[in-house]
Amino acid sequence: MSDFYQNGIITTLHNLTDRPLEDLEKELMSFSRIRPMSLVLPSLYSELTGPALNNIIDDVARVPYLNEIVIGLDRASEAEYAHAREFFSRLPQHHRILWNDGPRLRKIDALLEQEGLAPKEMGKGRNVWYCYGYVLASGRAEAVALHDCDIVTYNRGMLARLIYPVANPAFNYEFAKGYYSRIADGKLNGRVSRLLVTPLIRALKKVYGSLDYLEYLDSFRYPLSGEFSMRADVLNDIRIPSDWGLEIGVLSEMKRNYSTNRLCQVDIADVYDHKHQPLSEDDVSRGLSKMSTDICKAIFRKLATQGEVFTTETFRSIKATYFRIALDFIETYYNDARMNGLTLDRHAEEKAVELFAENIMGAGEHFLANPMETPFIPSWNRVISAIPDILDRLYEAVEEDNAS
Repeated sequence: MSDFYQNGIITTLHNLTDRPLEDLEKELMSFSRIRPMSLVLPSLYSELTGPALNNIIDDVARVPYLNEIVIGLDRASEAEYAHAREFFSRLPQHHRILWNDGPRLRKIDALLEQEGLAPKEMGKGRNVWYCYGYVLASGRAEAVALHDCDIVTYNRGMLARLIYPVANPAFNYEFAKGYYSRIADGKLNGRVSRLLVTPLIRALKKVYGSLDYLEYLDSFRYPLSGEFSMRADVLNDIRIPSDWGLEIGVLSEMKRNYSTNRLCQVDIADVYDHKHQPLSEDDVSRGLSKMSTDICKAIFRKLATQGEVFTTETFRSIKATYFRIALDFIETYYNDARMNGLTLDRHAEEKAVELFAENIMGAGEHFLANPMETPFIPSWNRVISAIPDILDRLYEAVEEDNAS
């Protein structure tokens, strides 16, 4: 149970009373008549045999207010797609699977490639982008929630709290970001948020001053959460990064398109645990090493669009400032963990900070060396302008895959 304190410039919707799930779902049922709701689940095929997704689908199957469930399926052969259809068939709600590796959606991707509009790399961002396109094509939802498929502590109360702010017709929110405590098995988790994102934002404030964008990012309690919801009209104009910068990129787009009083964050869980990525100190193309690099690049690109100037010297200052702040945070988190009876490995924490500091410099060098890089997938408005019937084609392809 959290307090009611409001920090930063983003409204925080707390979990003050542990309101019964039945009450929330009853209200959401009444909202659904005015504002129908969809859930997007981006999934790797491998997650079908993992420890989390089976429980997630069993729980989602009991959600009464959803008008549509859209599952984006990556890295699946034809036989694996057939298994996925059987796996998700227990869902009583109207649901569709986007077989991203199937011939019909590959054909759609090739058409977009001809126009220079296709996502440039595989990954969660690409998966989510196609799912959002299908939501627009189906026209079955006015409020859309998205959450990951590797949440081992999942319960459907998370979804109810996540979608409530954008589903309630009396609220004016266009976007809601989920947050939660990253505690599991007696340990404090969430290293990338704790040891990279927050210290980096504080370092950038020291170097560039208290910029509105930095204050905005610093207002989110868990900026890297993969759980967020939005009104369906948001999907038309949002540009989604195709790399690990997805969550930061989405926050940046919401800041670009909407006033902050249309955005909020909501407490969706007391405990949250999911699949943990390795640090990957020896391979910058994998794990938390790649994630940290992509996140840094996403933040640097956004600041550059606002007129901030970066040089090799400024990146050195940012790295040095970050390193000092991050080391101080390790002490803070150690004390917090100790007082709550949790464990925190200081050596492992410092190794992570050292890697993140290196990747700040690596991301900066990449940014300076590639000034024309455009990692964002085009908005669906732009795609529709170039190919007016693209949503019809996408809808038909998905329907045929699910009917065959």
